[in-house]
Amino acid sequence: MLDYIIVGSGLAGIAFAETLLQNNKSFMVFDNHSQNSTKIAGGLYNPVILKRFSEVWNAKVQLDIADSFYKSIEEKLATQVDFKMPIYRKFFSVEEQNNWFTASDKPNLSAFLSTALINKKYNAIDSPFGYGEVLQTGYVDTVILLEHYHSYLRQINLLAESTFDYNQLQLFDDYLEYHDVKAKHIVFAEGFGVHANPFFKYLPLDGTKGELFIISAPELDIDVIVNTSVFILPLGNYLFKVGATYNWEDKTNLPTAEGKQELLDRIKEIITCDFEIVEHFAGVRPTVKDRRPLLGTHSKYKNLHILNGLGTRGVMLAPAMALDLYDYIERGKPLDKTIDVKRYQGAKGNRD
Repeated sequence: MLDYIIVGSGLAGIAFAETLLQNNKSFMVFDNHSQNSTKIAGGLYNPVILKRFSEVWNAKVQLDIADSFYKSIEEKLATQVDFKMPIYRKFFSVEEQNNWFTASDKPNLSAFLSTALINKKYNAIDSPFGYGEVLQTGYVDTVILLEHYHSYLRQINLLAESTFDYNQLQLFDDYLEYHDVKAKHIVFAEGFGVHANPFFKYLPLDGTKGELFIISAPELDIDVIVNTSVFILPLGNYLFKVGATYNWEDKTNLPTAEGKQELLDRIKEIITCDFEIVEHFAGVRPTVKDRRPLLGTHSKYKNLHILNGLGTRGVMLAPAMALDLYDYIERGKPLDKTIDVKRYQGAKGNRD
Protein backbone atom coordinates (compact mmCIF):
# COMPACT_ATOMS: atom_id res chain seq x y z
CA MET A 1 0.00 0.00 0.00
CA LEU A 2 1.22 3.47 -0.90
CA ASP A 3 1.29 6.36 1.51
CA TYR A 4 -0.23 8.83 -0.98
CA ILE A 5 -1.91 9.41 -4.29
CA ILE A 6 -1.39 12.93 -5.68
CA VAL A 7 -3.78 14.27 -8.31
CA GLY A 8 -2.13 17.06 -10.30
CA SER A 9 1.52 17.76 -11.07
CA GLY A 10 1.77 21.53 -11.39
CA LEU A 11 3.64 23.58 -8.81
CA ALA A 12 1.48 22.33 -5.93
CA GLY A 13 1.69 18.68 -6.94
CA ILE A 14 5.43 18.81 -7.57
CA ALA A 15 6.05 20.54 -4.24
CA PHE A 16 4.08 17.91 -2.36
CA ALA A 17 5.69 15.03 -4.29
CA GLU A 18 9.15 16.36 -3.49
CA THR A 19 8.22 16.81 0.18
CA LEU A 20 7.11 13.17 0.27
CA LEU A 21 10.35 12.00 -1.35
CA GLN A 22 12.38 13.96 1.19
CA ASN A 23 10.47 12.15 3.95
CA ASN A 24 10.74 8.69 2.40
CA LYS A 25 7.02 8.36 1.68
CA SER A 26 5.65 6.33 -1.23
CA PHE A 27 3.20 7.79 -3.75
CA MET A 28 1.81 7.86 -7.28
CA VAL A 29 0.94 11.02 -9.24
CA PHE A 30 -2.01 11.17 -11.64
CA ASP A 31 -2.23 14.02 -14.15
CA ASN A 32 -3.66 14.46 -17.64
CA HIS A 33 -1.82 17.82 -18.04
CA SER A 34 -5.09 19.64 -18.73
CA GLN A 35 -4.19 22.53 -16.43
CA ASN A 36 -1.47 24.90 -17.64
CA SER A 37 -1.30 27.68 -15.05
CA THR A 38 2.16 26.51 -13.93
CA LYS A 39 3.45 26.25 -17.48
CA ILE A 40 2.38 29.80 -18.37
CA ALA A 41 3.25 31.37 -15.01
CA GLY A 42 5.54 34.37 -14.86
CA GLY A 43 7.45 32.43 -12.21
CA LEU A 44 8.55 35.53 -10.31
CA TYR A 45 9.10 35.45 -6.58
CA ASN A 46 8.88 38.80 -4.88
CA PRO A 47 8.27 39.47 -1.16
CA VAL A 48 6.66 42.88 -1.74
CA ILE A 49 3.29 43.94 -3.17
CA LEU A 50 4.60 46.73 -5.37
CA LYS A 51 1.28 48.51 -5.93
CA ARG A 52 1.06 49.34 -2.23
CA PHE A 53 4.66 48.83 -1.10
CA SER A 54 3.52 46.27 1.48
CA GLU A 55 4.86 42.87 2.54
CA VAL A 56 3.52 39.66 1.04
CA TRP A 57 1.92 37.46 3.70
CA ASN A 58 4.57 35.41 5.55
CA ALA A 59 7.16 36.38 2.94
CA LYS A 60 10.37 35.63 4.85
CA VAL A 61 9.31 32.11 5.84
CA GLN A 62 8.16 31.35 2.30
CA LEU A 63 11.39 32.66 0.74
CA ASP A 64 13.60 30.67 3.13
CA ILE A 65 11.75 27.42 2.48
CA ALA A 66 11.56 28.03 -1.28
CA ASP A 67 15.29 28.77 -1.53
CA SER A 68 16.34 25.44 -0.01
CA PHE A 69 13.55 23.61 -1.85
CA TYR A 70 14.63 24.76 -5.32
CA LYS A 71 18.29 24.13 -4.51
CA SER A 72 17.47 20.51 -3.71
CA ILE A 73 15.39 20.25 -6.90
CA GLU A 74 18.30 21.60 -8.95
CA GLU A 75 20.68 19.06 -7.43
CA LYS A 76 18.24 16.22 -8.09
CA LEU A 77 17.49 17.24 -11.68
CA ALA A 78 21.02 18.49 -12.46
CA THR A 79 19.56 21.60 -14.08
CA GLN A 80 18.99 25.19 -13.03
CA VAL A 81 15.41 26.27 -12.36
CA ASP A 82 15.90 29.13 -9.89
CA PHE A 83 17.37 32.33 -11.33
CA LYS A 84 18.27 35.07 -8.82
CA MET A 85 17.57 38.47 -10.36
CA PRO A 86 16.77 41.92 -8.93
CA ILE A 87 13.37 43.48 -9.53
CA TYR A 88 13.45 47.19 -10.28
CA ARG A 89 10.23 49.08 -9.62
CA LYS A 90 10.11 52.02 -11.99
CA PHE A 91 9.05 55.28 -10.32
CA PHE A 92 6.68 57.65 -12.07
CA SER A 93 6.91 60.58 -9.65
CA VAL A 94 8.73 62.07 -6.68
CA GLU A 95 5.73 61.05 -4.58
CA GLU A 96 6.30 57.38 -5.49
CA GLN A 97 9.96 57.72 -4.52
CA ASN A 98 8.93 59.15 -1.14
CA ASN A 99 6.39 56.37 -0.57
CA TRP A 100 9.09 53.79 -1.35
CA PHE A 101 11.56 55.24 1.16
CA THR A 102 8.83 55.51 3.80
CA ALA A 103 8.02 51.83 3.26
CA SER A 104 11.71 50.82 3.35
CA ASP A 105 11.94 52.16 6.93
CA LYS A 106 9.28 49.74 8.16
CA PRO A 107 10.79 46.78 10.11
CA ASN A 108 8.92 44.14 8.07
CA LEU A 109 10.06 45.64 4.75
CA SER A 110 13.59 46.87 5.41
CA ALA A 111 15.11 43.52 4.39
CA PHE A 112 13.31 43.62 1.06
CA LEU A 113 13.47 47.24 -0.14
CA SER A 114 16.80 48.89 -0.97
CA THR A 115 17.18 52.45 0.33
CA ALA A 116 19.33 53.43 -2.66
CA LEU A 117 17.68 55.22 -5.56
CA ILE A 118 18.69 53.47 -8.79
CA ASN A 119 19.35 55.96 -11.57
CA LYS A 120 20.74 53.49 -14.09
CA LYS A 121 19.74 54.31 -17.65
CA TYR A 122 18.55 51.48 -19.85
CA ASN A 123 18.32 51.82 -23.58
CA ALA A 124 14.68 52.11 -24.75
CA ILE A 125 13.26 52.85 -21.26
CA ASP A 126 12.58 56.42 -20.19
CA SER A 127 13.01 56.61 -16.39
CA PRO A 128 13.47 60.23 -15.21
CA PHE A 129 12.51 59.30 -11.62
CA GLY A 130 14.69 56.19 -11.45
CA TYR A 131 13.95 52.83 -9.83
CA GLY A 132 13.68 51.15 -6.45
CA GLU A 133 15.34 47.75 -6.07
CA VAL A 134 13.48 44.88 -4.44
CA LEU A 135 15.85 42.44 -2.71
CA GLN A 136 15.70 38.61 -2.46
CA THR A 137 13.93 38.28 -5.80
CA GLY A 138 14.19 36.25 -8.99
CA TYR A 139 12.21 33.76 -11.00
CA VAL A 140 11.70 30.03 -11.37
CA ASP A 141 11.60 28.76 -14.93
CA THR A 142 8.39 26.79 -14.55
CA VAL A 143 8.61 25.24 -18.01
CA ILE A 144 12.03 23.73 -17.24
CA LEU A 145 10.81 22.65 -13.80
CA LEU A 146 7.75 20.87 -15.17
CA GLU A 147 9.54 19.19 -18.07
CA HIS A 148 12.43 17.90 -15.97
CA TYR A 149 10.41 16.91 -12.92
CA HIS A 150 7.82 15.06 -14.98
CA SER A 151 10.64 13.27 -16.77
CA TYR A 152 12.14 12.35 -13.39
CA LEU A 153 8.80 10.97 -12.14
CA ARG A 154 8.42 8.94 -15.34
CA GLN A 155 11.87 7.43 -14.89
CA ILE A 156 10.99 6.17 -11.42
CA ASN A 157 7.49 5.09 -12.54
CA LEU A 158 5.58 7.46 -10.28
CA LEU A 159 3.62 9.41 -12.90
CA ALA A 160 0.38 8.09 -14.42
CA GLU A 161 -0.53 10.40 -17.29
CA SER A 162 -4.26 9.90 -17.37
CA THR A 163 -7.45 11.65 -16.37
CA PHE A 164 -8.41 10.95 -12.78
CA ASP A 165 -11.89 9.37 -12.61
CA TYR A 166 -13.45 10.36 -9.28
CA ASN A 167 -16.13 7.70 -9.68
CA GLN A 168 -13.46 5.00 -9.48
CA LEU A 169 -12.21 6.20 -6.09
CA GLN A 170 -13.28 3.85 -3.30
CA LEU A 171 -13.05 5.15 0.25
CA PHE A 172 -12.57 3.03 3.34
CA ASP A 173 -11.87 3.88 6.97
CA ASP A 174 -8.10 3.50 6.90
CA TYR A 175 -7.27 3.60 3.20
CA LEU A 176 -8.59 4.30 -0.26
CA GLU A 177 -8.40 2.48 -3.55
CA TYR A 178 -8.21 3.79 -7.11
CA HIS A 179 -8.21 1.07 -9.79
CA ASP A 180 -5.39 -1.20 -8.60
CA VAL A 181 -3.67 1.41 -6.41
CA LYS A 182 -4.23 1.40 -2.66
CA ALA A 183 -3.07 4.34 -0.53
CA LYS A 184 -3.51 5.78 2.94
CA HIS A 185 -4.17 9.32 1.69
CA ILE A 186 -4.98 11.28 -1.45
CA VAL A 187 -4.00 14.90 -2.05
CA PHE A 188 -5.81 16.87 -4.74
CA ALA A 189 -3.50 19.50 -6.24
CA GLU A 190 -5.51 20.27 -9.36
CA GLY A 191 -5.44 24.04 -9.60
CA PHE A 192 -8.48 25.41 -11.42
CA GLY A 193 -9.38 21.81 -12.29
CA VAL A 194 -10.80 21.44 -8.77
CA HIS A 195 -14.13 22.62 -10.19
CA ALA A 196 -14.61 19.09 -11.56
CA ASN A 197 -13.77 17.53 -8.18
CA PRO A 198 -16.97 16.34 -6.43
CA PHE A 199 -15.32 16.43 -3.02
CA PHE A 200 -13.93 19.97 -3.06
CA LYS A 201 -15.77 21.85 -5.80
CA TYR A 202 -17.71 23.80 -3.15
CA LEU A 203 -14.58 25.77 -2.30
CA PRO A 204 -14.55 29.38 -3.61
CA LEU A 205 -11.67 29.03 -6.03
CA ASP A 206 -12.53 31.70 -8.60
CA GLY A 207 -9.65 31.48 -11.02
CA THR A 208 -8.13 34.52 -12.68
CA LYS A 209 -7.09 34.35 -16.31
CA GLY A 210 -3.68 35.75 -17.18
CA GLU A 211 -2.15 36.39 -20.58
CA LEU A 212 1.56 36.80 -21.28
CA PHE A 213 3.93 37.43 -24.18
CA ILE A 214 7.39 36.36 -25.12
CA ILE A 215 8.76 39.26 -27.16
CA SER A 216 11.95 39.82 -29.14
CA ALA A 217 13.42 43.30 -28.62
CA PRO A 218 17.05 43.53 -29.83
CA GLU A 219 17.39 47.17 -28.70
CA LEU A 220 16.29 46.49 -25.11
CA ASP A 221 19.30 45.77 -22.88
CA ILE A 222 17.91 45.26 -19.36
CA ASP A 223 19.63 42.77 -17.06
CA VAL A 224 17.00 42.98 -14.29
CA ILE A 225 13.26 42.41 -14.03
CA VAL A 226 11.51 45.73 -14.56
CA ASN A 227 8.13 46.03 -12.88
CA THR A 228 5.56 48.72 -13.60
CA SER A 229 2.01 48.02 -14.80
CA VAL A 230 3.50 44.79 -16.20
CA PHE A 231 6.76 42.96 -15.60
CA ILE A 232 9.48 42.60 -18.22
CA LEU A 233 11.73 39.63 -17.56
CA PRO A 234 14.92 39.12 -19.61
CA LEU A 235 15.36 35.55 -20.85
CA GLY A 236 18.52 36.04 -22.93
CA ASN A 237 19.07 36.33 -26.68
CA TYR A 238 17.00 39.54 -26.72
CA LEU A 239 13.92 37.61 -25.60
CA PHE A 240 11.71 38.88 -22.78
CA LYS A 241 8.69 37.50 -20.94
CA VAL A 242 6.06 40.19 -20.41
CA GLY A 243 2.91 39.99 -18.33
CA ALA A 244 0.41 39.76 -17.11
CA THR A 245 -3.24 40.56 -17.54
CA TYR A 246 -5.99 39.82 -15.02
CA ASN A 247 -9.42 38.70 -16.21
CA TRP A 248 -11.95 37.49 -13.64
CA GLU A 249 -14.67 36.50 -16.13
CA ASP A 250 -13.03 34.38 -18.85
CA LYS A 251 -12.04 30.91 -17.57
CA THR A 252 -10.46 29.54 -20.77
CA ASN A 253 -6.81 28.91 -21.60
CA LEU A 254 -7.11 30.65 -24.96
CA PRO A 255 -5.26 33.91 -25.74
CA THR A 256 -7.60 36.77 -26.64
CA ALA A 257 -7.46 39.85 -28.85
CA GLU A 258 -8.39 41.96 -25.80
CA GLY A 259 -5.55 40.54 -23.72
CA LYS A 260 -3.14 41.06 -26.59
CA GLN A 261 -4.13 44.70 -26.98
CA GLU A 262 -3.88 45.34 -23.24
CA LEU A 263 -0.35 43.94 -23.13
CA LEU A 264 0.67 45.85 -26.25
CA ASP A 265 -0.59 49.12 -24.77
CA ARG A 266 1.23 48.56 -21.49
CA ILE A 267 4.51 47.57 -23.15
CA LYS A 268 4.44 50.69 -25.30
CA GLU A 269 4.05 52.78 -22.12
CA ILE A 270 7.35 51.39 -20.85
CA ILE A 271 9.71 50.77 -23.76
CA THR A 272 10.37 52.97 -26.77
CA CYS A 273 12.01 50.46 -29.11
CA ASP A 274 10.45 48.12 -31.66
CA PHE A 275 9.58 44.60 -30.58
CA GLU A 276 8.04 41.46 -32.04
CA ILE A 277 5.63 39.08 -30.34
CA VAL A 278 7.19 35.60 -30.43
CA GLU A 279 4.55 33.83 -28.31
CA HIS A 280 1.21 34.75 -26.79
CA PHE A 281 -0.19 32.39 -24.18
CA ALA A 282 -2.82 32.26 -21.45
CA GLY A 283 -3.92 30.25 -18.43
CA VAL A 284 -6.19 30.40 -15.41
CA ARG A 285 -4.52 30.99 -12.06
CA PRO A 286 -6.05 29.19 -9.05
CA THR A 287 -7.01 32.30 -7.07
CA VAL A 288 -9.22 32.63 -3.98
CA LYS A 289 -11.25 35.68 -2.93
CA ASP A 290 -9.52 36.03 0.44
CA ARG A 291 -6.10 35.63 -1.27
CA ARG A 292 -5.09 32.70 0.90
CA PRO A 293 -4.34 29.12 -0.20
CA LEU A 294 -6.73 26.21 0.30
CA LEU A 295 -5.21 23.47 2.47
CA GLY A 296 -6.69 20.78 4.63
CA THR A 297 -8.90 17.73 4.87
CA HIS A 298 -12.43 16.93 3.73
CA SER A 299 -14.98 17.39 6.52
CA LYS A 300 -16.22 13.79 6.24
CA TYR A 301 -13.46 11.75 4.56
CA LYS A 302 -10.32 12.00 6.69
CA ASN A 303 -7.98 10.61 4.03
CA LEU A 304 -8.97 13.19 1.37
CA HIS A 305 -6.88 16.35 1.35
CA ILE A 306 -6.41 19.44 -0.79
CA LEU A 307 -3.48 21.67 -1.74
CA ASN A 308 -4.71 24.49 -3.95
CA GLY A 309 -5.33 28.22 -4.31
CA LEU A 310 -1.69 29.28 -4.72
CA GLY A 311 -2.78 32.12 -6.99
CA THR A 312 -0.26 34.47 -8.55
CA ARG A 313 2.59 33.63 -6.16
CA GLY A 314 2.79 29.90 -6.70
CA VAL A 315 6.57 29.55 -6.92
CA MET A 316 6.93 31.27 -3.53
CA LEU A 317 3.99 29.58 -1.84
CA ALA A 318 4.17 26.00 -3.09
CA PRO A 319 7.16 24.68 -1.08
CA ALA A 320 5.95 26.19 2.21
CA MET A 321 2.33 25.12 1.71
CA ALA A 322 3.36 21.56 0.77
CA LEU A 323 5.39 21.37 3.98
CA ASP A 324 2.51 22.76 6.03
CA LEU A 325 0.11 20.19 4.61
CA TYR A 326 2.59 17.34 5.16
CA ASP A 327 3.18 18.38 8.77
CA TYR A 328 -0.57 18.63 9.29
CA ILE A 329 -1.32 15.16 7.92
CA GLU A 330 1.71 13.27 9.24
CA ARG A 331 2.55 15.13 12.46
CA GLY A 332 -0.76 16.61 13.49
CA LYS A 333 0.58 20.16 13.35
CA PRO A 334 -2.41 22.54 13.07
CA LEU A 335 -2.79 24.60 9.92
CA ASP A 336 -2.91 28.38 10.05
CA LYS A 337 -6.63 29.19 10.29
CA THR A 338 -6.34 31.60 7.36
CA ILE A 339 -5.35 28.80 4.96
CA ASP A 340 -7.35 25.87 6.39
CA VAL A 341 -10.37 24.89 4.28
CA LYS A 342 -12.33 24.66 7.54
CA ARG A 343 -12.95 28.37 7.06
CA TYR A 344 -15.36 27.36 4.28
CA GLN A 345 -16.77 24.24 5.88
CA GLY A 346 -20.25 25.71 6.17
CA ALA A 347 -20.45 26.09 2.40
CA LYS A 348 -22.94 23.93 0.55
CA GLY A 349 -21.84 21.26 -1.87
CA ASN A 350 -19.73 18.93 0.27
CA ARG A 351 -20.07 15.45 -1.20
CA ASP A 352 -21.67 12.99 1.23
